[in-house]
Amino acid sequence: MELYTVTIALASILIVHVAVKAYFPYFWVDMKYFWDLFQIIMRFLSRRRRKPLFFALDRFLEQAAARPDKVFIVFENERYTYAQTDKRSNQLARALQVQPGYRAGDTVALFMGNEPAFMFTWLALAKLGSPAALLNHNIRTKSLLHCFSCSGATVLIAAPELKGAVEDVLPSLTQQGVTVLLMTNHCPTPGILSFTEKVNAASDCPLPSSLRSHVNFKSPAVLIYTSGTTGLPKAAVVNQNRLLTALAVLSSNGVSSKDVIYLNLPLFHTAGFIIGFIGSIETGSTIVLRRKFSASQFWDDCRKHSVTVIQYIGEVMRYLCSTPKRENDKEHKVRLAIGNGVRAEIWREFICRFGNVQIREFYASTEGNVGFINYVGKVGAIGRVTFIHPILFPFVLVKYDTERDEPARGADGLCVQAPKGETGLLVSKITDIAPFVGYAQNEEQTERKRLRDVLKKGDLYFNSGDLMRIDQENFIYFQDRVGDTFRWKGENVATTEVSDILTICDCIKEANVYGVQVPGHEGRTGMAAVTLKEDARFDGRKLYSQVSEYLPSYARPRFIRVQSAVEVTGTFKQMKVKLVEQGFDPGQIQEPLFVLEEREKSYVPLSLAIYSSIISGNVKL
Repeated sequence: MELYTVTIALASILIVHVAVKAYFPYFWVDMKYFWDLFQIIMRFLSRRRRKPLFFALDRFLEQAAARPDKVFIVFENERYTYAQTDKRSNQLARALQVQPGYRAGDTVALFMGNEPAFMFTWLALAKLGSPAALLNHNIRTKSLLHCFSCSGATVLIAAPELKGAVEDVLPSLTQQGVTVLLMTNHCPTPGILSFTEKVNAASDCPLPSSLRSHVNFKSPAVLIYTSGTTGLPKAAVVNQNRLLTALAVLSSNGVSSKDVIYLNLPLFHTAGFIIGFIGSIETGSTIVLRRKFSASQFWDDCRKHSVTVIQYIGEVMRYLCSTPKRENDKEHKVRLAIGNGVRAEIWREFICRFGNVQIREFYASTEGNVGFINYVGKVGAIGRVTFIHPILFPFVLVKYDTERDEPARGADGLCVQAPKGETGLLVSKITDIAPFVGYAQNEEQTERKRLRDVLKKGDLYFNSGDLMRIDQENFIYFQDRVGDTFRWKGENVATTEVSDILTICDCIKEANVYGVQVPGHEGRTGMAAVTLKEDARFDGRKLYSQVSEYLPSYARPRFIRVQSAVEVTGTFKQMKVKLVEQGFDPGQIQEPLFVLEEREKSYVPLSLAIYSSIISGNVKL
């Protein structure tokens, strides 16, 4: 009888398991995710209750105390332990304390590339209670001044290789009374102070926590620039609470202190700074830091340093798949790749070629208040929608009117929800749990991201600007950017701001900027339909000079289409949909077309031969 009972029980368990797997194929992986998420929330709430207040910096100090001799940063031929990193940041903080024009708590702008000094300096600023504005080291002149000014910073700390860029804007900085520090032992330029020698001479003793007693969870921790490719970027404010939450980004994906993280994405961007740097502080991992991405050296680096976790954006995966195949492609220790923007076909090709690397695709934005993670590993999806989202991060997909370039609304004035399976604009409710802090000193742009009267009168949502689709299994897929923004070379390009730069040129009257797809390339490259001023002729050299001066390379329109008039809607908004569909084919477009030619430093006529070379992949953009 007892054996019979045991047999029945085992059979019942087996039947339930089979039934669950058949009818709820993601049940067990969902349960594991919910358990992990529960632990993360409990840890976060526990930290929120601690006195004195606990921030991301405090987690680093815990790690430095617990594992002082563990290597934290590997950079070229240099290695820095957690203890060495802690002491170097103490020296930086003490050297900065005595600089004229700086007071503890002031915002400081960092203008440097991927190097250990970037990390040391951020930690130093955190110890002083100072927010850091992370400047894109590719920006110059007008863009650089704009970014610095909107940060409200009183001090600029720059890498020595960026001395020329700093000198270009030095008169304006001097006029504003800005303290300019260069990470070098000697600088002959008046108005720029050498900083390294002062840091080397400073004490490495710990700083008193009272220096940051004014900091609370709503205090800005870092400013990260979004749409920073157009000459007029916006500084998204990441507060201390957001940074504390972000600590879990790697640990929630199974990363531990045993892992080695390969960080080759820019530290001034969310992916590099928050996921790679801040995420590693939580896990106590080792970071292998590279100045910039190199497809040819990627896997050699991973083998050399026994890398187990890599970061990516869609372009990274494609570049890796485009390298010549090798016999040792699968000989590495990488087990996890975390990032966003990889196409389904590249995903499959990457796994087939480089082995069974677990890919964790996610969706998030620097300033946004909702995110998704594809913890299941469903190829092509950016995440999975669960019952957690309506509770913590309520969102909805609403229909989008591409002609009017705005969310569609019904007769009641409210937005229209997109049915499951159809594409809609992602908007997420702004709440105390999921706030939208906005952009520093830019209320106009902050207000443009707020969407009111979505599901009921008076409600308030964050407009992501992203078109999404949810399938019948609740997987969510990224479809495209809407309206005034497209993505190219891993950067968001705001079309209206590029238009402003183009119309400064003497010959151009109006400019309608949009993104067009190019075979073999991720995202969309820039194209502009322009009209000329009366009696003016198109001047390719002058326009090239204009965009080169004000725009980074990835924001410069690759193609120019000269029209007699810019088409507008009934509400006088520029028409983009038809232009995007027509692309840049000179065989189909009768109007003059031009292509950016770097060697000639000009925009030259786009011939059928050049077009064919671009389409075939012989010419890379």
